[in-house]
Amino acid sequence: MSLITTLDALVDELRALGVPVSASEKADAAAALGHADLADREEVRSGLAVTLVKSAGHLSAFDRVFDVCFGQRVPDRATGGVGLGEPDDATIRRLLAESIEAGENGSLMQRHLAGLLVDRHAGIQPGRAVAGTSYLFRAMRALDVDRVTAALVRRAEARTPAALAGPLPRRLFLEDVERRLAAFRLEVEAEIRRRLVADRGVDAVAKTLRRPLPEDVGFLTAATAELHELWDTIQPLSRKLAARMVHRRRHGHRGRIDVRRTMRASLSTGGIPVDLRHHTPRPAKPELVVLADISGSVSAFAAFTLQLTYALRSRFARVRCFVFVDGLDEVTDLIERSANVLEVASEINRLGLGVWLDGRSDYGNAIETFCRDHAGELRARTTVLVLGDARSNYHAPRADALGRIAGRCGHLFWLNPEPRAAWDSGDSVIGRYAGYCDEVVECRNLRQLRAFVERLA
Repeated sequence: MSLITTLDALVDELRALGVPVSASEKADAAAALGHADLADREEVRSGLAVTLVKSAGHLSAFDRVFDVCFGQRVPDRATGGVGLGEPDDATIRRLLAESIEAGENGSLMQRHLAGLLVDRHAGIQPGRAVAGTSYLFRAMRALDVDRVTAALVRRAEARTPAALAGPLPRRLFLEDVERRLAAFRLEVEAEIRRRLVADRGVDAVAKTLRRPLPEDVGFLTAATAELHELWDTIQPLSRKLAARMVHRRRHGHRGRIDVRRTMRASLSTGGIPVDLRHHTPRPAKPELVVLADISGSVSAFAAFTLQLTYALRSRFARVRCFVFVDGLDEVTDLIERSANVLEVASEINRLGLGVWLDGRSDYGNAIETFCRDHAGELRARTTVLVLGDARSNYHAPRADALGRIAGRCGHLFWLNPEPRAAWDSGDSVIGRYAGYCDEVVECRNLRQLRAFVERLA
């Protein structure tokens, strides 16, 4: 396969995953290849990543696709390099520990060890249409990372007995070991991918490895590992949105005409005010009230939305947050004093907030409670966000209470994490509430949540 054909395959697969790559960026990538040392795989990877990837959240997807399309050139273990022969598993673990201690200087050794581990334990079957997950599991199970970690701890204590004295130094050491073992796991995974590509071809392997980008992972269906990956994207996203909101508020509205500056500017045009000058606009910040369903079915969605909206609180005059299941409680102060929403969630569970009777969703009672106790505090500059799937376990929806809330606030939006096709099915009563909302928005993933917050700004 020629270099340009391989680049075409790389770009096509990135686009299939949802990574935006324009024609000009593809041309820049081709130009970067012309200046790179093609024998240096990492230089090629860096050049393509710089030209094709615009978001840190897309780097892991790029790395997977790059490994598939460009393969992994590993020196022939039988003829050169480190001369390992055929070591047993204990020797592989010892050599891995030594390579980890060597840091960057041990990277070549780790590539050889990854190949040996795959040779011996992965059990790759030619022609079998699998993504390689089972092969990776077999190889890493045989390695037994706990034994490698224990060996590294013993070696460190023998070398410098005081190095791991105390809980903090030990914890930092173990975190560093965990990070390096995770990097070795990636080496093993890359070796498996290389062999699968050699056996079945780039296209077949790329299809089996496709998985959604972090911003496309569904809140209601995400696995635990995917949720952790999503958490890592929230803070950078909130900073980006905050900067965009500031720019819009400063430049999206022109203030009233500044007569003095306009007349001074007109002196250059014979006294004719051709160029109108305006006062710097200082629009009032809106207020935000969030009502979040925290029942088990939508708790992850509520947590991410609370995290994002609260990270943007400096862009609002005031942010108030309420949580509900069948009852309603305000958690504004709790969020203020917590380091992150994970802490908030733990405290909400400990205190049993949002629960009134049986802990089964009752949107009608929660909305009625908010209307009775807090609707009088809403103003024309207040935006109310309701977060939830509107599945009320066949309780009365009390939509008229939402109507009274809508009459008191400036805007009312409802974010629903379910696919639109599922609305108003079963016990969903979203249609009963929709008429009182400015908009009911499908919000199944971070991409849709970000798009809504941008419009909200």
